Amino acid sequence: MVDPTFNDNDVSGVNGHWVGADAHGHAALLLVESLIHALLARSVISVEDAVEIVAVAAEVKEAIQDEAGASPATTERSLRILREIRASLAIDLPEDLSPFN
Repeated sequence: MVDPTFNDNDVSGVNGHWVGADAHGHAALLLVESLIHALLARSVISVEDAVEIVAVAAEVKEAIQDEAGASPATTERSLRILREIRASLAIDLPEDLSPFN
């Protein structure tokens, strides 16, 4: 039985840091990336749409970095992950639409 007093969203953690942030972030990233690939496989969205979705996520991350309270290093790591996902999706773009040509 689950402890009713347990709150996995509690951010108090050790020294005010959220102890479970990495696990939550990794799970969320995997879930969203899997969802994008499933939508692509089912032809619900195009590769162009998927690349644009990730590009917009990166733009939003950059725009809210100060408001979100993330350190520059954390922001850069987040942006690097988004760039890698975008690049992996862009492989399937027609050459004339690839942002890397």
